[in-house]
Order: sequence, then C-alpha cells, then structure tokens
Amino acid sequence: MGSNYGYCLVCFLVILPAICYSQDFTYSRATYYGSPDCLGTPTGACGFGEYGRKVNDANVAGVSRLYKNGTGCGACYQVRCKAPQLCSDDGVNVVVTDYGEGDNTDFILSTSAYARLARPNMALELFAYGVVNVEYRRISCQYAGYNIMFKIHEHSRFPDYLAIVILYQGGQNDIVDVEIWQEDCKEWIGMRRAYGAVFDMANPPKGYLTMRFQVSGSAGLKWVQATNAIPGDWRAGVAYDSAIQLT
Repeated sequence: MGSNYGYCLVCFLVILPAICYSQDFTYSRATYYGSPDCLGTPTGACGFGEYGRKVNDANVAGVSRLYKNGTGCGACYQVRCKAPQLCSDDGVNVVVTDYGEGDNTDFILSTSAYARLARPNMALELFAYGVVNVEYRRISCQYAGYNIMFKIHEHSRFPDYLAIVILYQGGQNDIVDVEIWQEDCKEWIGMRRAYGAVFDMANPPKGYLTMRFQVSGSAGLKWVQATNAIPGDWRAGVAYDSAIQLT
C-alpha cells in the first residue's frame, strides 16, 4: 500500500473551507491507500460511485468505527497529524466515502488527502511513515452551489426496483432513515438501508416520488421532506436535485 504516492506531488489540492467546529479533537492514527491519480475510489462501501472518487477535490477517507454501519457516510472531518516537523497546522478536511480498517487507524486517506497533511515539500517524508498519529474532529460539510441530490443507483431497474444514494448532505448531519410517500395508501413507506448510504425499495410507488429523510444532528432527530423530488420516469444513474440543503 502506498507505492504510488509519488504521483501525488502533481495533484492540485483544494480543500473546502471548514466552519462551525463544535467538538474537541480525538486522538487516533491514519494511513493511506495508493492511487495513481490521487483520487478516491468509485467502489467504496458507501456506494457513492464516481461522487466518492472526486468529491471535495478527492480529499476523502475510509473509516472504521466512524462508519457506523453506513450512517457515517458523507460525514466531514478535520484531520491533522502529530509530527510537528512534517505536519501542517490545519491538516486536511475529508469526506467519508468508504469503510476501511488499518493498523489501529480511524482513517485510511486518499493519496491526495494524506499529502495534504504535510507541510510544503514534506509530503514524501510523511508518506515514508506509512501510519501517523493524528487528531480529528467532526466539522460541517460545505457544498457551495449544491443542494442535496437523490442519485438513482446504477443497480436500479425501472419500474420494479429503486435504489438511491443521497449526495451533498451539508452540515454535521447523519441520515438515518428514508421514506417514500405512498399516495394511494396515504402513508409513508420506509426504504431499506441496503448498504452504506444506499437505500432501496422493491415495487416503488408510480409517478412523481415525494421523499423524506430523517436527520440526526445537533438539534436531535428531525424529518426533512422533498416533494416530488424524483420524477415518475426516473432512470438509473441520474441524480435529481432536491432543492433543499441541510445546515
């Protein structure tokens, strides 16, 4: 692991700004996975696909206990390493897109994210460590110009099987449940968490779909509704704008 870290020196790294810090740092360890293009992986356990490869300028991470059976997918963290002579003061802000276990680590960072831990011109020395001591804290995800998107997972089969993944969830929020309004029965029908951030349902309602998702955040649990969020002729691989964003 990590044999391709030299490529990362040519990557252009831009980090989304972190605001609204609300927790003390937790001490842990972090490592990285090799990637010739410095990006994330499209096959991560969260089910994000290409979004998981490129979101946040590919500053992404696989996590172990922070994965929380998929509920932790999409969460944002500030991670900074603890070797003063090598590590930058701010570290890197990452988005959780995968599950991964390392050598007593909480984070397995993309190559670009691991390089961002280092001071200027010190990335190669930091990669040589392989595993570093870090401190981290949860931060608000910020996606300027993006609303929450409902992406129809590629495994969906119109009209008999619908699987979705929720992208660009802002703030410090975890999405714990998703439901679809069944108009003929006048009731909400729960979707199953298939894996990671992917929710699915066999024989979904016909026509425009009104969704609601339950959010766990600083204000406790709340339901957020997106009316007619997905058209009746939905197609696999397409992402639909919810017109709402969490803060």
